[in-house]
Amino acid sequence: MTEKTQQQTAPPSELPTQYAPAEVERPLYERWVERGYFEADAKSDKPPFTVVIPPPNVTGSLHLGHAFEHTLIDALTRRKRMQGHETLWQPGMDHAGIATQNVVERELGKEGKSRHDLGREAFIERVWQWKGESGGQISGQMRRLGDGVAWSRERFTMDEGLSQAVQTIFKKLYDDELIYRAERIINWCPRCLTAISDIEVEYQDDDGELVSMTYGEGDETIVVATTRAETMLGDTAVAVHPDDERYKHLVGKRIKLPLTDRTIPVVADTHVDPEFGTGAVKVTPAHDPNDFEIGQRHDLPSIAVMDERAVITAHGPFEGLDRLEARSAIVGALRAEGRIVAEKRPYVHSVGHCSRCKTTIEPRLSMQWWVRVGPLAKAAGDAVRDGRVKIHPQEMEKRYFDWVDNLHDWCISRQLWWGHRIPVWYGPDGEIVCVGPDEQPPAGEGWHQETDVLDTWFSSGLWPFSTLGWPEQTESLAKFYPNSVLVTGYDILFFWVARMMMFGLYAMDGTPPFHTIALHGMVRDQFGKKMSKSFGNAVNPLDWMDKYGSDALRFTLARGANPGVDVPIGEDWVQGSRNFANKIWNATRFALMNGATVEGPLPAPEAMSSTDRWILSRLNTTVAEVDAHYEDFQFAKLSEALFHFAWDEVFDWYVELSKTTFFAGGEQAKVSGRVLGEVLDVMLRLLHPVVPFVTDTLWTTLTGGESLVVADWPADSGFRDEAAEREIELVQQVVTEVRRFRSDQGLQPGQKVPARLTLDGTALAPHEAAIRQLLRLQPEGEGFHATASLPVAGTTVALDLSGTIDVEAERKRLTKDLGAAQKEVAQATAKLGNEAFLAKAPDHVVDKIRVRLAKAEEDIARIESQLGALPAS
Repeated sequence: MTEKTQQQTAPPSELPTQYAPAEVERPLYERWVERGYFEADAKSDKPPFTVVIPPPNVTGSLHLGHAFEHTLIDALTRRKRMQGHETLWQPGMDHAGIATQNVVERELGKEGKSRHDLGREAFIERVWQWKGESGGQISGQMRRLGDGVAWSRERFTMDEGLSQAVQTIFKKLYDDELIYRAERIINWCPRCLTAISDIEVEYQDDDGELVSMTYGEGDETIVVATTRAETMLGDTAVAVHPDDERYKHLVGKRIKLPLTDRTIPVVADTHVDPEFGTGAVKVTPAHDPNDFEIGQRHDLPSIAVMDERAVITAHGPFEGLDRLEARSAIVGALRAEGRIVAEKRPYVHSVGHCSRCKTTIEPRLSMQWWVRVGPLAKAAGDAVRDGRVKIHPQEMEKRYFDWVDNLHDWCISRQLWWGHRIPVWYGPDGEIVCVGPDEQPPAGEGWHQETDVLDTWFSSGLWPFSTLGWPEQTESLAKFYPNSVLVTGYDILFFWVARMMMFGLYAMDGTPPFHTIALHGMVRDQFGKKMSKSFGNAVNPLDWMDKYGSDALRFTLARGANPGVDVPIGEDWVQGSRNFANKIWNATRFALMNGATVEGPLPAPEAMSSTDRWILSRLNTTVAEVDAHYEDFQFAKLSEALFHFAWDEVFDWYVELSKTTFFAGGEQAKVSGRVLGEVLDVMLRLLHPVVPFVTDTLWTTLTGGESLVVADWPADSGFRDEAAEREIELVQQVVTEVRRFRSDQGLQPGQKVPARLTLDGTALAPHEAAIRQLLRLQPEGEGFHATASLPVAGTTVALDLSGTIDVEAERKRLTKDLGAAQKEVAQATAKLGNEAFLAKAPDHVVDKIRVRLAKAEEDIARIESQLGALPAS
């Protein structure tokens, strides 16, 4: 089935009696790295398999979301490496403009300084110093998890090579008129003092106020409502719907804007919903994106009334007030003039906040740099529509198309110092020159470079090819682009994935950056609630790895990973996975002590017992099943299949059924030892991508091989034996049914019971010794009296329970349980037969009663069977 090493199997004494992850994982990982297992050779003639790491922020540390995503990527890459691919898992980090600048500014604040005290160059030096000393701790944590990344290729978005890529594509986009500079409404953070992207805005329901007020005088008054009264100082119109008869007499006229010496026009615009509120809206083009669009259509002026810190700049009594102070003062002034028609407090509405500092976002008209996304977004949509890129699960395609088909131009400039500075120079006479990486910027008096830097998503959008050396035509770029698959969360499908698609197709002559986008969900707590420090349910994955081992955390995460679906996780589940790792360890250790080996070829099927043939048949079915699930990114299903095969079929059935053979010794024991060695060899290979540490330790001991990291992935040999599978199913039925009966009778698991097995002439006959051992059944002996007889699987198991249980006490207990079940049936039947009750009761209440009735009827049948099986008094 798989290629075997000829080295001598290591003695079982090399395996400690207990598995200690803390003693195994760190040194084993360093050995893998030292041996270069995770490196990728661009000169190799092996087929490539490439995955990029979604670059974590340099300020970040490993959280459960990282651990989840990295587990899935690592499983994919480990399997592909075992399948003979030249596998590259590309590591690196994002410079995280706002987050990193905030961290360093806070440190400066502790020293009583600001970045302005240092100046731009000295501040950037300070950030690089912080990065060298404190940034990137996540790299060490990734090693703890077992990430098989090519560390020698690690990149950083501010590296020289990646910075050259940023400048190159900016210049190319600029020359192609896909980058431009213009005044537009953007998301502005008055605390971070920069424009921020949509992804950096978090919306939440806040308590605010909705104020309705009158504009105009006499017969020419109109009522408008707002949650941001302070912006009325910048109103340049009132808008109504063209078909709204209430306001037709006002359209085209100018009315007085309260608290100012200005008049503003009433304009007709189809954007206005006549059914909402009064059907009239105030228009503030400089402070609202929808109002800006109305202003553009009606050639309205844009009047900014707040500065970058959200302080009022409009001349008058409100100048110098913070926006919230001004809101209250303006409402008071309007109230004093009798213009307040209604006030609603609290008024709960969705408000955007900066994801970094939680400050309320201010829509602001600002001169910024933009990407004209129309043709880029169309190409990104076409690549999925024509099948060059597949999205998995497929139902996520609609969300992707909803986004790329409706993309607005992308604001790429940020008012920060840390990041890629925009490569544009301004001249003394209004000249604008964009400079490529091989060009000299213009010099001379009056020339200066743009002070803004680029949005972090701009550089991370180049990640699949900039990390491979682009714009240079490197061997790595030729070998490993496009990526085979992108594994990432559905929550950044729009922001990161769409940008990589646009830039990859544009820069690489229409070749998309990856063949497949495999989307996963978010990690939640065991109750399905989002994990958050504020909720008190956030978990540090390092704590669980310290307590239970990295394999346990990885297996728990993979076992919950259904494509595109959120993943609940609780500590008890990780503990259960730790138990699974221990089970693999103990069972392998037992197998090694009892003759399991990989030496020599597998015996011929006719030399094997039906138990041997059964487990090999099940093994091959599992190989095929796991392969199919990997190809479909069904990590939960493949993990579940491996768990049940290993624990249920190998450990609980095959090993237990074979114990009598091993204990008896002889030629058949050698055959079963070789079969067990084969099963363990393949099973450990199958498990390795998800639980790499414990499997590598056990496999190298079992086989004497170098490492599972570079071992062959097992192939389905095609061996199936349906007859053996049916035979063992009968054995399982007998053992399961008798165990259930013993439990129902209150017998202890180890308590021995005399029994007569009528197996002669049946497929069960060869398994009598194993069945008796598993069920603790003694030979019948003299004086045997069958007090219970169980027909099961075409045979009969007769038991002598005399002397083993108190028959009268058991009959009394069962009779009491029977009465309770009969009472439950009577009550449920009466309710379900009551037409008045059925007419009034909710459906879920009726369904619950039906379920109770069905269970009670099952209980009656079970208890009556148990009573019938009791020996006579």
